[in-house]
Amino acid sequence: MKLGFVSAILPEVDLQELVDYAAELKYKCIEVCCWPLGKAERRYAGVTHIDVDTLDAERAALINSYLVNMGIEISGLGYYPNPLDPDEEKSRFYVSHIKKVIDAAVLLGLDKVTTFIGRDKNKSADDNFERFREVWKPLVAYAEGKKVKICIENCPMIFTNDEWPGGNNLATTPVIWRRMFSEIPSDYFGLNYDPSHLLWQHMDYVKPLYEFKDKIFHVHLKDAKVYQDKLNEVGIMAAPLQFHSPKLPGLGDIDWTKFFSALYDIKYDGPVCVEVEDKAFEGSLESRKYSLALCKRFLDTLT
Repeated sequence: MKLGFVSAILPEVDLQELVDYAAELKYKCIEVCCWPLGKAERRYAGVTHIDVDTLDAERAALINSYLVNMGIEISGLGYYPNPLDPDEEKSRFYVSHIKKVIDAAVLLGLDKVTTFIGRDKNKSADDNFERFREVWKPLVAYAEGKKVKICIENCPMIFTNDEWPGGNNLATTPVIWRRMFSEIPSDYFGLNYDPSHLLWQHMDYVKPLYEFKDKIFHVHLKDAKVYQDKLNEVGIMAAPLQFHSPKLPGLGDIDWTKFFSALYDIKYDGPVCVEVEDKAFEGSLESRKYSLALCKRFLDTLT
C-alpha cells in the first residue's frame, strides 16, 4: 500500500511546497485537490493545488518531473461537488469540471479521480436513482474512454443544516453501492473507501471491504469519535456533528489493526491517504502540518 494524504488540509501552500513536505515526512503519495478557482463552498473544499482549467502538456511534464525527483506520486485528483444538485445549472458545471479533472489525469498519466455521486437531499435514495443514471452513465463512459477510474467517496455530506435532511451524496451504504454498480457496471467505477463514515453511522466498517474488494480503488484514512453522552441527548436523527467528531487515525474509535488486516486479506495494494479533518489541529498551518507528521508516525506501523 502507498501511504499518502489529501492535500485539502494545506490550502495555503503551493504544489511544490506540498510535495516537498510529503517528501520530508516520507509519505509516498498525495491526493491532489483540483477545485475550480474561487471561493470554497464548505470546509475543506475549494482547494486548488492543480488548476485543471489551465493545465497543459508542458505544465504536466514539469509537475511529473518534480514528483519523480522528490519520490512522490499523485494517488488521484480530487474534486467533491454535488453532481446531482437539483439546480441544473450547478449540476452541469460540476459535471463539466469533473470531466476537466479526468482530462487532467490523462495529461498527468494518472488513472484515478476521486469525487462524490451527489444527491438531491430532499428526495429519497430511490427517487435519486433516475437522475443518477442520467448523469453518471455518460460520465462513467467518458472516464472509461480515457482509462481513468472514478473513485466515489462514501461520505453522506449531511453535516450542516443546508445539507439536511437527506445529505448531498447518495453513495453512503453497501445496499446503495450494490445498486450503483449493478446499474452502471464498469471496471472504471468504484469506491474511495472511508471507514469513518460507516463508524459514526453505527455500521460495520470492515465487512464491506470483503464484498467490494474489486471496487475499492482508493482509501481515505480518517478516524471518528462517537460521544455516547451526546448521542444519548440528541439521538441518531440529529445532525451527525452533534454526536461525533472526525479525528486523526488512532485518536478515535476505529480499530485500525482490524481495518488494515482486512485490507491485507483482500490484497489491496493501492493508495491509503490520510484525510485530516480533526478540529484539534486546525489552529494554524504549523499545527496542521504536525498532524500529518503524527499520522505518518502512527500509520507506519500498519503500512
